[in-house]
Amino acid sequence: MDVRAALIEETAAFGELIRGADQETPVPTCPGWTLRQLFRHVGRGNRWAAQIVADRLDTALDPREVRDGKPPDEADAAIDWLNSGAQLILDSVGAVGADTEVWTFLGPRPAQWWIRRRLHEATVHRADAAIALGADFRLAPEVAADGIDEWFERVAVEAQAEASPLSPGKTLHLHATDDGLGAAGEWTLTGTDTGIAWSHEHGKGDAAVRGTAQDLLLAVVRRQTAAEGGLEIFGDTAVWGGWLDRTPF
Repeated sequence: MDVRAALIEETAAFGELIRGADQETPVPTCPGWTLRQLFRHVGRGNRWAAQIVADRLDTALDPREVRDGKPPDEADAAIDWLNSGAQLILDSVGAVGADTEVWTFLGPRPAQWWIRRRLHEATVHRADAAIALGADFRLAPEVAADGIDEWFERVAVEAQAEASPLSPGKTLHLHATDDGLGAAGEWTLTGTDTGIAWSHEHGKGDAAVRGTAQDLLLAVVRRQTAAEGGLEIFGDTAVWGGWLDRTPF
């Protein structure tokens, strides 16, 4: 998967979904937010990440200090602002070098880490907008599967410092039903004494969840329930429920 092209495409799709919509529409999956706030969050977030990279920051950037962080009032200009922010990330990474370490909320990472992070920020928030508008949402299986990978990588790091979403020895298995994903559509997570470990190995698990990669992604980031996504759950449902209760929103 070309994450650079995917970032541009997903950002554009997010903008086109919102273009012309009532900006005061509530976003139920982001309680308290409207489409206007969701749009600004994604657009400013891209410029925030681009500035972290461009300035080679080793500490967090105050969102209030983001250059050109407010979208124009005119709709077409706002969409241009959104899309140019995504391109700015790619340009910034190209300028400093993909492997240059910069600040991230998971600790120092290569600058290119931000491309993938902002890609999946766009995919999930496009789902938020689609849910708010009652619009159709489709995500390529390989993008959805990589989004699950990226989410588990984050949870694995954060579980080392916080309460683990899986008790030691407990296992959770996810299986994507999409054709062609192969091992990339299998995830086995195991609770350890220090957090969680995960791999693409096939396994039974104390609990197993089966469905499309898109529906699995939306379930693990709590944008829809297993029932809403038509997911099948096998084994100890409390393991799946506990995972959701103890992972970020």
